[in-house]
Amino acid sequence: MSIGVFDSGVGGLTVHRMLVERMPAADFVYLADQANAPYGGRPGEEIVALTRSGCETLFAAGANLIVLACNTASAIALRTLQQTWLPDLRKTLGRPVNILGIIVPTIEAATGVPWSQQHAAAVPPAARRETVGIFSTPATTASEVYEIEMGKRRPDLGVTSEPCPSLARLIENGAGAVELATVVENHVMALRTRIGRAPDRAILGCTHYEIVADMFRAALPPGTPLIHQPGATADAICVYLERHPEYPAGTDGTRRFLTTGTPGKQSPLVEAFWGAPLSFEAA
Repeated sequence: MSIGVFDSGVGGLTVHRMLVERMPAADFVYLADQANAPYGGRPGEEIVALTRSGCETLFAAGANLIVLACNTASAIALRTLQQTWLPDLRKTLGRPVNILGIIVPTIEAATGVPWSQQHAAAVPPAARRETVGIFSTPATTASEVYEIEMGKRRPDLGVTSEPCPSLARLIENGAGAVELATVVENHVMALRTRIGRAPDRAILGCTHYEIVADMFRAALPPGTPLIHQPGATADAICVYLERHPEYPAGTDGTRRFLTTGTPGKQSPLVEAFWGAPLSFEAA
């Protein structure tokens, strides 16, 4: 048995790398749906169908727990799959299987409030002390998942999202540093305009964006804290596995990288982030 990590492309490697650091002996299988990436501009029903197909591939590859290392899939597809697909699938497979997302641990890290704690008293906008900026795909922005769920737990926080329609695709395609930095700077400026000032903190609400986190740091005012999804997710998954021994993570330290796209080496940008040559096999 192994842990599956799913993303529309290479962005989920940011989460995968942190999971490997936390659990070096565990077995992992990563799937990038590069044939259909990015997901951010797709209709909701397509996102659900593509995410389900990816999870089917990972369960067939031996995963019993899948981490959706994709904000768009987590925001749009996760609840539907958990409620309408997994119960029957468990019966069919005859073993425990589950799918977890990355938005819950991110919101817990951003608010300092457990997911189970909700329904805090409303706070007028004028009384809010801090603003959190969210950089995300258009689909995640449209879902308003961060605004809604953070508002339930920390209504004293102002939350403003900035959709970045092309950024994940540029990262996926290995765009150059100058082009990427320009796009990031434009989105930071757009968010500042929307808020009326710079955010007090920022969330990179697409795992692709972690690959260019240094560009976001450079575009934001010095010292602006970034809430990092990979670390928050890895911490949450480790705790979850401790509480749920029915999902063994394996002990051989095996690593498999699958893609629905073109197998082979990844872009220099991705390999520089990963820190070593990286080659995917056909899913």
